[in-house]
Amino acid sequence: MGPLAEQPMTGSIFERCGGFATVRKVISAFYDKVLDSPRLSHHFASVDMRALIDHQTKFVTSIMGGPASFPDAQIQRAHARLGITRAEFRELVELMVGTLAEHGLAEADLAHVRQELDRREPLIVTRD
Repeated sequence: MGPLAEQPMTGSIFERCGGFATVRKVISAFYDKVLDSPRLSHHFASVDMRALIDHQTKFVTSIMGGPASFPDAQIQRAHARLGITRAEFRELVELMVGTLAEHGLAEADLAHVRQELDRREPLIVTRD
């Protein structure tokens, strides 16, 4: 078990994990893995990664119960023209959950994050 799993189960996941600094560190590690993925890296060839990491930090903060909000319509609009497949989405989810686990997030918190990501699959996947 990592240091995040040792935190008492009070407050939000965001609070238990250490706030923005920790979430940003996790998101940076996550995108290192995404950029190494032959299946996923092509989606990020011309992307400003600093801006994307900032944006994704806020998104993950929101699904962890932190002070950010991303309405479903905004998520759908942002991904509408990206041509993300179900297989790509599944890999992204696995990389995200795996990275959070490596940073010590508790099993119950990992399950919550996975559920929140899975709920958004229809908003993000636009092709088979």
